[in-house]
Amino acid sequence: VLQRMIKASKFANKEASCPVASKSITGAPEKRNFYVVNGRVYVPAGEDASISASDLTMLLSFEMDKSHAITKLLLPHLLPTPNNEYKKSPLVIHHAIGTSAAVLNELMLASSSSSSNSRDFVDAFDSVSTDGGNPLYFSWNDAEPSSDQRRHLQVEVSAILDPLTEPTQRVAPLLLATRDFLKLPLRLILAPRKIVQNDVPLSSYYRFVAEPEAFSPDKNPPEAQFRNLPTEHLLTLRMDVPEPWDVQQAHAVQDADNLRCDGAGCGHERIEYGVKSLLFFGQCYDVSQSTQPNGLQLTLDRSKSSSSASVSGSTAEIQPDGDQQFDDVDIPLAVEAPQSEEHTDTLVMKTVGYWQLRANPGVWDLRIADKSRGAEIYHMVEGTVNKKSGRIQLSQNSSESDSKILVMKDFTNQGQLLLVKRRKGFEQASLFHEEGVDVERTVEDGKENETVHVFSLATGHAYERLLKIMMLSVTKRTKSPVKFWLFENFLSPSFKSSAKFMAKQIGCEVEFVTYKWPEWLRGQTEKQRIIWGYKILFLDVLFPLDVKKIIYVDADQVVRGDMTELWNLDLEGKPYGYTPFCDSREETLGYQFWRTGFWQSHLRGKPYHISALYVVDLDRFRRELVGDKLRSVYQSLSADPNSLSNLDQDLPNYAQHDVPIFSLPQKWLWCESWCSDDTKEEAMTIDLCNNPEHKEAKISMAKRIISGDLFQESWEELDAAVSRYDQDYLAYQEAE
Repeated sequence: VLQRMIKASKFANKEASCPVASKSITGAPEKRNFYVVNGRVYVPAGEDASISASDLTMLLSFEMDKSHAITKLLLPHLLPTPNNEYKKSPLVIHHAIGTSAAVLNELMLASSSSSSNSRDFVDAFDSVSTDGGNPLYFSWNDAEPSSDQRRHLQVEVSAILDPLTEPTQRVAPLLLATRDFLKLPLRLILAPRKIVQNDVPLSSYYRFVAEPEAFSPDKNPPEAQFRNLPTEHLLTLRMDVPEPWDVQQAHAVQDADNLRCDGAGCGHERIEYGVKSLLFFGQCYDVSQSTQPNGLQLTLDRSKSSSSASVSGSTAEIQPDGDQQFDDVDIPLAVEAPQSEEHTDTLVMKTVGYWQLRANPGVWDLRIADKSRGAEIYHMVEGTVNKKSGRIQLSQNSSESDSKILVMKDFTNQGQLLLVKRRKGFEQASLFHEEGVDVERTVEDGKENETVHVFSLATGHAYERLLKIMMLSVTKRTKSPVKFWLFENFLSPSFKSSAKFMAKQIGCEVEFVTYKWPEWLRGQTEKQRIIWGYKILFLDVLFPLDVKKIIYVDADQVVRGDMTELWNLDLEGKPYGYTPFCDSREETLGYQFWRTGFWQSHLRGKPYHISALYVVDLDRFRRELVGDKLRSVYQSLSADPNSLSNLDQDLPNYAQHDVPIFSLPQKWLWCESWCSDDTKEEAMTIDLCNNPEHKEAKISMAKRIISGDLFQESWEELDAAVSRYDQDYLAYQEAE
């Protein structure tokens, strides 16, 4: 084949073009130039286009470079000499060809079934009756075979779909856009399975905002509409957006977590979402050791050079077809943003050196965190990934720098490559401590008036109500200042604004945190399991790096004790502390699954802990790379959909042989389902956990359990206080 290509190249050097065919591949009586390379057919665009000498030269260069790269990868596995040198002898070349042929043969055998499936796919359409008599066959935008439109078409879309599957739901809106917006020929065959398993009726309903009507002038912004939803079912709404987008609810009167259609229909409920921020994300590599510098602290700040400047330029509006329409105006180089959004920080993860930082359009400075251990060891360098070898190559003019300029200019960030290099004298230095230095921290008494940081999350209006009551009880009982960190992805806009107002009234602080689930980490489809994942998988990167400790409290808890005591508790060198499940209520002991079977053998005498309350030493958690360890265990176990039934609880308990858990005193969490009534008096927190023997609504359970002489305020009194703050907030809004 190579000799033939060389001859063709020589011939092309003598001639302006090379007519290589008088009949097209499809058999149509057309004279079209084309060439075949390694099984790929290249046809120049245009009826009269020709193949020039430069085309063949470029193709030969590309194929030879690609072949050399593959050979270089294969050669170390073929006939090495004692000195690991590889001679260009005929024997080595013959062995390489033989090995490659054997590999290709295995691949062809393995793919024979898929090739057969592809052939069956084509035959399915060719054998289908198109006269309208087949109720499972559909076609749109067909053109006559002899027409100019059909002859010049580059794309035709054909699909065979099982109507009773979720993938069909996801692809259906794309096919509608292909048919109505792109106007491409579309053929569709519905192929339901003969035997239906237990995956019907479908429990999810998808809409993709790419329908032609979404881009019409009278529908701005685009919207997704759900019609004909099932009645008498409780529905929840969730967004599935590109990785660089941080999308949050912008306006909602209805509870997006508890949508219900009655017999009369679903009404006209409307929920608006908006892009709150965009993400810089990517990979970080230590070029000195060819590893990921996991644990390296990064910061992102608005570039000072662009914070207040403006230029005469153009604003760009993205059109539905992808074009950009510009209007000449004076625009700022950077979008004004609140001070809290001018700085973010994070850690580099072990997996692919992943890092993620939130930003808005503009120019930003990416740095290794000042005064951190990483700033002593590393500096940034410039380089690229060689597409042929896959290796990182430093730029010829690369200089050592303390920062890297990033520009957020569009909605399609594909990831950034951050390269760092060790400074002279730090070639073997640890990222977390000097050699020979004792890294164990001495436990000190908590500073007077040190802020207690509390983390929580909730979804749905009912749990948002419980969350406010928990916040009020923590603030009332805790002598130290309290700052709440609330995960905002599932909170309603009304809760965010009213919680800020209430915090000012009761004397605490509230901040909202978020993180985008990385695409490389196996995702969850059920909303509750997604929430559980966020509760445990990203503790090392969810909070600012200057937050050294956090206490997680479930939204449905009421606090009776001073959280300062838990804050100052010595965890004895463990990264986090959980409360073991109670075993004092005998009637529910039979429901404690960890006492028998797999869990009993796996725990080997260690307790099984409850995840409703825990305290995390974030400093140690980050230093010991606990986040990477938990994500690794999760990635392994979640491959089995039946594992991690209680994700946020099973994961740390399963991993405690590698990541030890400090068992908190039993008094820190009391739950009626597992703890006896005699132990309630000394309880520091009351958790409204579900009873395995019977179901009871959270509100009625709270009114019953959190009342009496053991409480300074009953749950109903706390609820009434929260309601008054909400009314004051509404009055404040109306006054504004």
